[in-house]
Amino acid sequence: MPKRLVLFVSLASLAAPAFAVDPAIKKQLEKLDPSTRLEQSCDTEAMSRINKDSTGFKPDKVIAYTFKDPIPGDNSLDAPGAVFRSKGDWYHLSYNCITGPQHINVRELNYEIGEKVPREKWDKYYLYD
Repeated sequence: MPKRLVLFVSLASLAAPAFAVDPAIKKQLEKLDPSTRLEQSCDTEAMSRINKDSTGFKPDKVIAYTFKDPIPGDNSLDAPGAVFRSKGDWYHLSYNCITGPQHINVRELNYEIGEKVPREKWDKYYLYD
């Protein structure tokens, strides 16, 4: 009997999303069309992960499409030209994100932080304080 319980727990953990979504955020995401929901879910998770990781950054905004258009898949988004704002500065960001079929729960997220975007380029890319 204990072996079955262990197997059930293991299988259940594979089906669960990797990152829990706050109920208030989930409610707002559900109001969006699927493609916007995918992008917003991934942007929100990227912001949360960067904030929690030991990078020292405190992002308050992520934009997936600043330098290159993101590439959507059925349940995924590659954003090679993203940016995020932290402590008043903007930084290059690249991420790939996999969600569940509802595009709310992020199952996997990988990201790479790039260089700071020079302030003199902000206007060109519609970045702001």
